[in-house]
Amino acid sequence: MYYGNIKYYDIANGEGVRTTLFVSGCTNHCKGCFQPQTWDFTYGKPFTEETEEAILKSLEPFYIDGLTLLGGEPFEPENQRVLVKLLRKVRERYPEKSVWAYTGFVYDRDLLPGQRKHCEATVEMLSMLKVLVDGPFIEEQKDISLAFRGSANQRILDVQKTLREGRAVLYQLDFNEKM
Repeated sequence: MYYGNIKYYDIANGEGVRTTLFVSGCTNHCKGCFQPQTWDFTYGKPFTEETEEAILKSLEPFYIDGLTLLGGEPFEPENQRVLVKLLRKVRERYPEKSVWAYTGFVYDRDLLPGQRKHCEATVEMLSMLKVLVDGPFIEEQKDISLAFRGSANQRILDVQKTLREGRAVLYQLDFNEKM
């Protein structure tokens, strides 16, 4: 797996202060994508053990709320297979930290067993997330007033409730923002 960027002290891609990993590789190719260079699966730098350790170390301070995965596309199967290993380590070292992920795929249509982006790592990867922002960016539905997403079709899902209830459950943000 390759990655395009790591942002430390990110406050734009999830609640609180976070470390954000932008993975490379995306087959969605959304019109108006804010970083189309990440569609290429070999864009950026190789994701190494040193990269992984730097991310884990960055999560250590008490004021870092968690990790966010975006892209590119974290839920491309080849990325899931690497990211699930990172998430296991995050959960082991920092069980109190939250993990958010962004995907251009739709949870109910693409990520469930038997669907097009489900692989052997998907169930475990989802089980370690607090929040999943799902749905492709749709330029015609762009709305910069929305919290943590770029277009009105995208949902902010409470992954643990979604898994328990067997249906998509929206996440309740801590502030009074447009949902």
